[in-house]
Amino acid sequence: MLIVLSGPSGVGKGTVRQAMLADDFRDFQYSVSMTTRKPRPGEQDGVDYYFRTKEQFEAEIAAGQMLEYAKYVDNYYGTPLKYVNKTLDSGRDVLLEIEVNGAMQVREKCPDGVFIFLTPPDLMELKHRLIGRGTDSEDVINKRVKQAAQEIKMMENYDYAVVNDEVPKACKRIERIIESEHLRVPRVIDKYRNMVN
Repeated sequence: MLIVLSGPSGVGKGTVRQAMLADDFRDFQYSVSMTTRKPRPGEQDGVDYYFRTKEQFEAEIAAGQMLEYAKYVDNYYGTPLKYVNKTLDSGRDVLLEIEVNGAMQVREKCPDGVFIFLTPPDLMELKHRLIGRGTDSEDVINKRVKQAAQEIKMMENYDYAVVNDEVPKACKRIERIIESEHLRVPRVIDKYRNMVN
């Protein structure tokens, strides 16, 4: 099953994803995204993102090797297609942590995915989180908050909305969604048809 975790910049997608992956109970594979932005302190290539130049990223686009991609605040972000297909074919769930525009591209290509929109409690809290990062200028923060307001309007294109008020609570909510989705009849019916036959 393809699980798409998305939401505005600064909402805590990366923090929630890391907390979910730290719990061995959750059996899914995280698909590392590719970006042209510079690494933040502590981020590692191939772990947090595949960090590439603009030219390298555009070559991947031209070769049709991206499941989705978007340009956000002057940087590209995207999901390498090969890794996602290989993991799904092996029978494991794949978790994508991506921006809103990228999620809409995935929605078109993989309509049976599970699309979860992570929301901030409110926009002021989002701004405080962005300031707390200490990685962006005031101008960039203001652009991100303005962009976030537009992205929240796109929530109607998702299956679920989860408020990230506290990371452990948000993880638990997402875990319940994934468990429920695994029990949906369209996902299990073939197994039972084979059993009956």
